[in-house]
Amino acid sequence: MAKTPRSIFCSVIGILVSGLAGGVAGWSLVNALDWHGVVGALVAAAIGMVVATGTWVVITVSLRKLGLAR
Repeated sequence: MAKTPRSIFCSVIGILVSGLAGGVAGWSLVNALDWHGVVGALVAAAIGMVVATGTWVVITVSLRKLGLAR
């Protein structure tokens, strides 16, 4: 199945939104715990990836339920 420019654009927007949500969540947790250095970076990255993945899933499922995506 060929991707249209619109679907590629929507995917890029979804990736940016999910990544932003994950980055903010990871940074906020590490900042709240006052962790610094390598441990803080690893925890922020791990939390960020989990939140970004969850956000991507929620966005995808929501769009499919609304009939806006296949």
